[in-house]
Amino acid sequence: MVEKYSVATQIVMGGVTGWCAGFLFQKVGKLAATAVGGGFLLLQVASHSGYVQIDWKRVEKDVNKAKRQIKKRANKAAPEINNIIEEATEFIKQNIVISSGFVGGFLLGLAS
Repeated sequence: MVEKYSVATQIVMGGVTGWCAGFLFQKVGKLAATAVGGGFLLLQVASHSGYVQIDWKRVEKDVNKAKRQIKKRANKAAPEINNIIEEATEFIKQNIVISSGFVGGFLLGLAS
């Protein structure tokens, strides 16, 4: 459907959508980083003040359990991920002009 537009129009469409996506990605990323960092800071202050007691052995045990579960799920999901990557690669090959505009716009959106 996009092929019916001129190359310049495709690049502009990709660039504008990429810039919007990059700008939103940057803002949401900053907000998420601030929230996570603030949470850790508050947890550390509460821990040092004696409000919170952390059982580090239990934390380590739970982290190791989570690692094992992630490894199992990653091995099961590998064929699905490969299929998604192949589909995305094929889409990019078929729409290289708008895709390159999107990537450029995305990088500009991250930088602004």
